[in-house]
Amino acid sequence: MSEGLSVAGVGKSFGAVEVLKAVSLNVPRGEFHTLLGPSGSGKTTLLKVIAGFTPADAGHVTLAGQDITNTPPEHRNIGVVFQNYALFPHMTVAQNVAFGLRMRGVGKAERAERVEAVLRLVRMTGFGHRRPAALSGGQQQRVALARALVIRPALLLLDEPLSALDRKVRQEVREELKRIQAETHVTTVMVTHDQEEALFLADRVVVLEGGAIRQQGAPAAIYRNPADEFVAGFLGIINLLPVVLEHGKLRLGESVIAPPQGLVLPAAGGSFNLAVRPEEFFVVSAGEGDPSDVLKGQLIVAEFGGPVVTLKVSLAGQVISILALSPDILDAGLTEPGMPLWLRIRAGQLLSVGAGRA
Repeated sequence: MSEGLSVAGVGKSFGAVEVLKAVSLNVPRGEFHTLLGPSGSGKTTLLKVIAGFTPADAGHVTLAGQDITNTPPEHRNIGVVFQNYALFPHMTVAQNVAFGLRMRGVGKAERAERVEAVLRLVRMTGFGHRRPAALSGGQQQRVALARALVIRPALLLLDEPLSALDRKVRQEVREELKRIQAETHVTTVMVTHDQEEALFLADRVVVLEGGAIRQQGAPAAIYRNPADEFVAGFLGIINLLPVVLEHGKLRLGESVIAPPQGLVLPAAGGSFNLAVRPEEFFVVSAGEGDPSDVLKGQLIVAEFGGPVVTLKVSLAGQVISILALSPDILDAGLTEPGMPLWLRIRAGQLLSVGAGRA
């Protein structure tokens, strides 16, 4: 752990506003962590504290075993990719990439060799003579990444690097970003507000809200086992089902079902919420029977989206969202508004907020 990044009890206030509240996290060497949260959660301030652009009021930042809390940014051996890329418009691509090496006194021959190698890494070979204005947004992002990597940093910081790209380009570039990080093994921390982006890229996701960490862990673990309703809702669409535990059964409106396999229930019973992702429902038509392990709902609308269909369903007085593969819904004719549906919660995929899971 000493070779990676460690943030211990970092606090930061601007006037009376406490932006970071004793934040602690560890990023092992070579891992990719994303800082995920809504606007004002403190994620960008935390990134700036790590980079040295903003001084911390409390706590320590350690990188590669060295305390860098009070070290100037230029001496931290950290590569940074900004949201707007911050490329020098009057310089060529090669000159932009070589800038950090020149500032470090690296000789001309070695600069040229390292620039060529990193442009090859980001698949921008042959673009060295161009200026930023002649590049697409995705190409500029690659140049900014090359400039950050060419100095061989101990840590790479990314501040919403894909936010300015359109959806198609963003998907392409994030795949490239994941490939490059895997090839270089550079320790990486990225700020994003995009849940899909965070889950796709990260080894671990750190969810912040109100200047504090609400949960951190592997993407799949956080997605399927959120610590609370905020995390559950922030990581995607979630259906909160108010249920009552009675005699080992779950009651939701007029439906009573056996607890799905893997769900840990409060010993004392009572009322609580079950958080169920839209894809965790299995849908059958009412004509297939009325078994005891299903919930009865009524279809409001089926929204076709190519490979998947989103079903809006009325269940116990509330509207829930369900995702299903198009062939499963279309071939079964489960698309007529007002038709009854039986909904089964998939075993082992139920998220329990407040009750916990084994």
